[in-house]
Amino acid sequence: MAGHLQRVKSTLSIFAHRKARGLLEGQYGSVSHGRSLDFEDLRAYVPGDEVRDIDWKATARHGSPLVRRYLAVRRQTLLLVTDTGRNMAAESRDGEPKRDIAVLALGVVGYLAHRHGDAVGLVCGDSGGSRALPGTAGEAHLERLLSDVHDTTSLDAAPSRLETQLDYVARNFSRRMLLLVVADELLPDAETERLLRRLRAQHEILWLTVRDADLLGTGADSCDVAGTPAGPRSGNPAGARSGLLPGGLAESAAIAAAYARAGEERDAARRSVLRRLGIAEAEAGSTRDVIPAVFTLLARHRRGR
Repeated sequence: MAGHLQRVKSTLSIFAHRKARGLLEGQYGSVSHGRSLDFEDLRAYVPGDEVRDIDWKATARHGSPLVRRYLAVRRQTLLLVTDTGRNMAAESRDGEPKRDIAVLALGVVGYLAHRHGDAVGLVCGDSGGSRALPGTAGEAHLERLLSDVHDTTSLDAAPSRLETQLDYVARNFSRRMLLLVVADELLPDAETERLLRRLRAQHEILWLTVRDADLLGTGADSCDVAGTPAGPRSGNPAGARSGLLPGGLAESAAIAAAYARAGEERDAARRSVLRRLGIAEAEAGSTRDVIPAVFTLLARHRRGR
């Protein structure tokens, strides 16, 4: 199939040999199929039922033991959650549009889900609101999701506000799912943490951060998947991108120091909140970072980091 999904397949073919692709699929399988039961209803306890299935609160209200009944879920749902506001149309750390990195990351994990027979849905939007495409299976559907993200992310869109999308998910999706959140360098506040805490109680969450452009062009233009400076990337063979700030500002040592400090504080705040909530995160500053970032993300989630 031509289009965004074909690019995903080509990237997997180029950057992940057969053994590595098998490992990626295995990592995804261990994450998505860790929970395979959905609550259905309550019934009276009978001898032989598992004690751990007793609903103690319902039992206290009813006056006799009640146990939870579960329905086996044969197919999981992966919900892609991303920002399509104007911020994501700006440049990434490597000079590519952040949108392109986000679409590739969403596509890689979405394609892994498709290979496992899982349904894939989408919630995206900006500060003006959110929209959802329901979870279903198939390559044509996945191509539609990726095209929607790509085509609606532009400099003409409303400003980004990921909390709008997180709130939409919290209010509209009650069945347990695996969420993949792709956003740029979010600075979380109390509302963000509240939303994530609520979502974490209901869903499994993976978080991929797309790195912002380095406005000063300092040369530390990308980070590895652990967030450690990784030096020049392929999109920047000279080792440093020209700064995006006017020369006078870019050459000011005080402004450079304040800019670096603000970035470090933003990263530290985001990583602290995600770590505290048990949400695995990885980072990508270019499309070349996406495959190793996804691999690291799935591995971290599996380890419970």
